[in-house]
Amino acid sequence: MIEVNGVTVAYTSLRGLRVVQNKALDDVTFSVPEGSVCGLLGTNGAGKSTLMRTMGGIFRPDSGSVSIDGRDVWDNAEAKNDIFYVGDEISWYERFTVEELKAYGRNFRASFSDEAFDRMINALELPKNQKISRLSKGMRRQAATILGVACRTKYLLLDESFDGLDPAMRRVVREMLIDEMCDNGASVVLSSHNVTEISEACDRMLLLHAGKVVESGEIDEIRYKYRRVQLVGGEENVTREMLAKAGLTVLDFAGTGSIAQAIVSGTEEEVKAGIAKLPVSLAETAPLSLEEVFIYVMRGKGYGKINTGK
Repeated sequence: MIEVNGVTVAYTSLRGLRVVQNKALDDVTFSVPEGSVCGLLGTNGAGKSTLMRTMGGIFRPDSGSVSIDGRDVWDNAEAKNDIFYVGDEISWYERFTVEELKAYGRNFRASFSDEAFDRMINALELPKNQKISRLSKGMRRQAATILGVACRTKYLLLDESFDGLDPAMRRVVREMLIDEMCDNGASVVLSSHNVTEISEACDRMLLLHAGKVVESGEIDEIRYKYRRVQLVGGEENVTREMLAKAGLTVLDFAGTGSIAQAIVSGTEEEVKAGIAKLPVSLAETAPLSLEEVFIYVMRGKGYGKINTGK
């Protein structure tokens, strides 16, 4: 298991004559059970890459800890040997050809599998004797991901590994990655801006905003914590205030005449109990997609709203 406990990482900068500390991560706590695929979602600048680098033992947390199977990751070569981190910056190996990258991986990790590396390279038809620097952005990301998978570590951290891939190739690489990792019994932490990708590839997720954890856990459980409610008023039109008085937490509301639609947080039972208190003639509820959860939860925090100046 990967356990992140109360991790805070701050950057120090100068603002005029003042020293200012900005928290990239603020008291982040979550876990990744063995054998799971965890998606890392977040708004722009939420701290996803900082968190990935801290989990990989590259950054030292200012407070809190990251442990792998009970071993602290920071300054621990034994623990780091069970992790492979593929960052968003991959220029360090672009001097290699694909074939030379295989030799590097073999020397870098005793667990490296030539067979797995060759199988994936051949499946994606990457040119083995061409410098990686001369490949397209998508091909460079494919090579980096293949290197990480072929190292056969217990934990694989992939930071925006599908960036630069077209939709068809994203699906191919994702399915190949999951197949290889399932065969190896490894755990994966995958960051992406593509919510659909996280929904399809992962069983767990962590949602970050401004360095803080907004949601964490199994994807299905998170989805069922939020519901779309469609209502038809009876003798009077339904308002947002009515829903709030009925004990419902409203993230979004729109009403036209007697018809209203709202996004609320709560289990199906909690939402139905609240609706029972409303003067409505008809009510329907449905869980949200993961993308809808992301949009409405972030909108509830003021992110993504258009400032009209009114």
